[in-house]
Formats: sequence, structure tokens, C-alpha cells
Amino acid sequence: MDAVTLSDASRTLAGILLLALVTVESGGLYLVRVVTGRAGVTPFQEKFARAGHAHAGVLLLLALICQLLVDHSGLTGAWEWLARSGVAASALLMPGGFFFSSMGAGRDRPNRLIALVFAGGALLAISLTTLGIGLVTA
Repeated sequence: MDAVTLSDASRTLAGILLLALVTVESGGLYLVRVVTGRAGVTPFQEKFARAGHAHAGVLLLLALICQLLVDHSGLTGAWEWLARSGVAASALLMPGGFFFSSMGAGRDRPNRLIALVFAGGALLAISLTTLGIGLVTA
């Protein structure tokens, strides 16, 4: 089996992403408080806390996987940057949209910051499409 060598960019971003996963872990403690009724939130806020937490974890893991794939995609320049960092940025935007749009005592619907969820989703789609095309054409 061949050893996998990471590019410097992949190694650096992978390290940052792994450290970011620790924040998702600590966010899980808050979620435990929410689901056990020890945090005063509305049903809407509980649903958005769950969605934000789940998106954060899954997207960070996906961003880690993308680091390996980008190194084998043949992408360069702005395309490489988009494929490498777009999913990671989505892992900030989408959960941030869920969390920030539901903040505030007694909130029962999202505020305008819900736009972050849609911006993150668009960036995620563009980044994955770029990486997919890069891999198929490599």
C-alpha cells in the first residue's frame, strides 16, 4: 500500500479542521443541556441547535476528506483554493446560520441570518462540483 503524502496546504488545513472539531465536541455539551431541558429554549431553537451541530460535524469531516482528494485532483490556482477551502468555509457558514438565526429569548422563527445557511449551501455545492470535475478530469 502506498503511503499518502499530504501537501503543505492539506496538512495545515487538516490540522485546523481537527482543532475545529473540538469546538463541535464542546458544542455537544450545550446540546445535551438543550435536549435534557436544562437550557431554556423554544422547540424551534432546539431544532436549529440540532441542525447546526449536525451540519458542523458532518461538514468538518467532509472538509477533511476533501483535503486528500484535492491533492489528487490536478486543480491549481483559484480552482484548487475553492475546492480545498470551500467546504471548510461552508462548515462555518451553515451551522452559523442555524445558530445565529435562532438566538434570542423565546425566538420561534429564524431572523435574517438564516441567509448564512443558504450562502453556505451554495458554496458547498460550488466547491464539491469543482472538486468533482477536477477529479473526473484529472
